[in-house]
Amino acid sequence: MRNEYENDAFFSQYAQMPQSREGLSAAGEWHQLRLLLPSLRGKRVLDLGCGYGWHCKYAADQGAEEVLGLDMSPKMLEEALRRNRDDRLRYRVCGIEEYEYPESTWDCVISNLALHYIADLDGVFRKVYRTLTAGGVFVFNMEHPVFTAGVDQEWVYDERGKPLHWPVDDYFKPGLRVTNFLGCQVEKQHHTLTQILMGLLEHGFLLEAVEEAQPPRSMMNIPGMRDELRRPMMLLVRAKKGS
Repeated sequence: MRNEYENDAFFSQYAQMPQSREGLSAAGEWHQLRLLLPSLRGKRVLDLGCGYGWHCKYAADQGAEEVLGLDMSPKMLEEALRRNRDDRLRYRVCGIEEYEYPESTWDCVISNLALHYIADLDGVFRKVYRTLTAGGVFVFNMEHPVFTAGVDQEWVYDERGKPLHWPVDDYFKPGLRVTNFLGCQVEKQHHTLTQILMGLLEHGFLLEAVEEAQPPRSMMNIPGMRDELRRPMMLLVRAKKGS
């Protein structure tokens, strides 16, 4: 996987995004994702692709006993250490696919907007199941298959720049998608809804919740936010390891 987050120009643009500046309160999906998380008091939490560490700090603030945030970008973890430091929290430069996933170690595994960069999603599901304790919970948010199958991941506009519709093509062809994001060519991986949900079931998970992100009414005054109700951008899932 290519790491655009080490590109200075890309990282500079990323740092200007509302979620980067303001944290979880500026994320349109947080009001849904937060409710999918189990009680974290006294738990051991692993965050896959932790970025600035907002979810790690949230877990620590909720009373987690231990939190480990993984990210393959040193730049991201420098920001995490600056913004979201806590005695119970560790950060480690490590890719999601490279982590060792020790058996029956973590009570909760979180991943926010990182799994759509992973080609071997089945492999990650298998390893997450192994590393969870009995009854442990896997909560993740990834780009929705309708979004990753979007043509150039962009609207079709009219002559005045108004979004007309969101084109989808090659939906049933999983694999590499290249799109322009923050002025850079970014490589992502498209997976169908069947691949994602059946992949979890085939690796032993019990599905407890499946949601498609919708921004809250309080954000409807933000330019472009109403268009987020025209197609799903993110898929939120809570899955459990059987006890």
